[in-house]
Amino acid sequence: MSRSTVPVNLADKLAQFSELWSQKNVAVLNDYEVKLAKLKGEFVWHAHEDTDELIMVISGRLTIRLRDGSVVLEPGELFVIPRGVEHCTVTDEETAILLLEPAGTINTGDAGGAMTKAAEILN
Repeated sequence: MSRSTVPVNLADKLAQFSELWSQKNVAVLNDYEVKLAKLKGEFVWHAHEDTDELIMVISGRLTIRLRDGSVVLEPGELFVIPRGVEHCTVTDEETAILLLEPAGTINTGDAGGAMTKAAEILN
């Protein structure tokens, strides 16, 4: 993904796709990717052994289940999941999120499986 001198409008980017659980790269920050995704339902339990993961809710409401409790995020709120912490995201309504992760981070972490998808670049 090349660097741009044009601001990234998150609402415009979110309007460009409808598929759920499919991460879209919208910017690069050093060795990190800024990704958008739309979620609904429950994801797989997984962990990222080598990196923290930042999740920010843009619209909707997201529950991040952890083995020792849950965190609920409303629009405009973010949470950093520490490296190695097993988690599962759940939402009852379509929810748009922003993720900040090192380039190449696999969405299903150590779990793998049918929900594993490579992030796509969204122009």
